Amino acid sequence: MNEETRDGFRTKLIHEGELEVEGRFVDASNATLFARVSIGEDSLPVIYKPIAGERPLWDFPDGTLAAREVAAYTFSEALDLKLIPYTILRDGPFGMGSVQEWIEVPETVDIVELVRSKPEQLRTLALLDAIMNNTDRKFGHILVNSEGSIFGCDHGLCFHEDDKLRTVLWNWSGVAFSDGEIQLLDKASEAVHLLEEYISAAEIDALSQRIGRLRKDGTFPEPSELWPPVPFPPY
Repeated sequence: MNEETRDGFRTKLIHEGELEVEGRFVDASNATLFARVSIGEDSLPVIYKPIAGERPLWDFPDGTLAAREVAAYTFSEALDLKLIPYTILRDGPFGMGSVQEWIEVPETVDIVELVRSKPEQLRTLALLDAIMNNTDRKFGHILVNSEGSIFGCDHGLCFHEDDKLRTVLWNWSGVAFSDGEIQLLDKASEAVHLLEEYISAAEIDALSQRIGRLRKDGTFPEPSELWPPVPFPPY
């Protein structure tokens, strides 16, 4: 089976496979379930986050976190970044929710040390977080597979209208954008309409304005003095 066929079957499994929950991540604030999607003898591990299990928050509208997860994936794909595992909205044992492909992280990976080493993929993830206004980029939300590819997960707290960037990826604060990153911002500006079914019109407008500010400033953002710069706990 070639890579394209394998990817197609993977997406078919995630969209159409029978979803069976196998466990729960007890440390997660919202219901985060380890599950498996299966068609016949073929199966794939996934993370299932039912909307019914979302805890109400004071600053995000109720029942919107799953859609934000899909919006983040959609945006990453529109920018051809491949930084977020395949993610969709679909029904499951506990109702509609986000379903994301599981990334197996080798036990030998030290995420904190990885962040300190500042690989190029993390720089791109830092820019994507700044664009999406991610308020929850913890060390534990950075994944590395056995091939060394980096992914971000847990994007339910993105795209708020107010500036809420909180992240462990401040390595590039104040650093000027490269020509490629400027081009990425221009591409992002053209892709905001793709998120209209996932986030509100006001959030779409705020996203466009945020991209414009980043483009005008020409540098990675600095931590805010009005908002905690790092999520708590950071892991």
